[in-house]
Amino acid sequence: MENQVDNKFTWVIKNFSNLQSHVFSSDQFVIGGCNWRILAYPKGFNKNGFFSLFLEVADYKSLPSGWRRQARYLLTIVNQNSDTNSKRNESNKCFDNKTPGWGMSAMLPLNKLHEKDGGFLVNNELKIVAEVEVFEVIGKLDVFEETEVVNQPLKKIKLDVDCVDPSIVLHKEHSLVMESIDVNGFQVLPSQVDFVRRIFAKHPNIALEVRPKNQHLRKACMNFMLSLIETLCQSLQDLSNEDLVEADFALTYLKDAGFKLDWLEKKLVQVKQMKKEEQISETRLQEVEKELEEFKQKCFDMEALLENEKAKLFAARGASLTLDDVV
Repeated sequence: MENQVDNKFTWVIKNFSNLQSHVFSSDQFVIGGCNWRILAYPKGFNKNGFFSLFLEVADYKSLPSGWRRQARYLLTIVNQNSDTNSKRNESNKCFDNKTPGWGMSAMLPLNKLHEKDGGFLVNNELKIVAEVEVFEVIGKLDVFEETEVVNQPLKKIKLDVDCVDPSIVLHKEHSLVMESIDVNGFQVLPSQVDFVRRIFAKHPNIALEVRPKNQHLRKACMNFMLSLIETLCQSLQDLSNEDLVEADFALTYLKDAGFKLDWLEKKLVQVKQMKKEEQISETRLQEVEKELEEFKQKCFDMEALLENEKAKLFAARGASLTLDDVV
């Protein structure tokens, strides 16, 4: 069962525990003029003991060479007992032919997913929500007739820029082409200009040896670097170990492309250390909480023992012999 409202798509998987296939896909849905789908791996992407979840450009095999989608997404495994316990993965990524899908291979431990009364599986149904905000589209753009229930027949409309009302084509989420501004030889969005200029002002030599000369590739590299910086700026609570692994890959990719990013590498090492310290503190906190609970239980037992001894003492003090007992 699936439904969509604006930029939010909900997928309810029924009879989840009975699924046998390695991977399942939702129906296609349209957000920002782009076709998307959710991929779910009930037994884990690599059978690693975790439920895996990904967002993918659904029609990427039919898109022209050089296509790209820059989008922020939020994937949520809904805890139907308590939303605060829902598991979320949020990121700003560049989807392209090399990487048409993003997500997490270790989204949620399978034992926690199947936990009785855990809230993720209710009546053997798993609820997944995808929220997508599209910032940039390069390549074919398809717009579908809007409807709340996505598994109903949809009418596909291919845009022809020469004959379609510009107010539709140039809507923020449905742009075929968005204005770009050159900053030190890189085409960036207006919203990125100030930040990119600050980067070059502080690190003027970072791109002197960048090998790609094609503007699309250079723009992709810049977006990749901005996404990496954004990842490192997340709160430690929201930053997962998998995010840090992806950050390592991103940094290696950018360095291979010729960027000088020693400063960013130091920040990554710093964030890794902070995350490690956070995890150590969290583990120690759990240990202290456990010790405190054991201490409280011991105090409770001691209080019960104390009350018992008091009762014995009062009973002993109140006892006395009668004259008949003495004589």
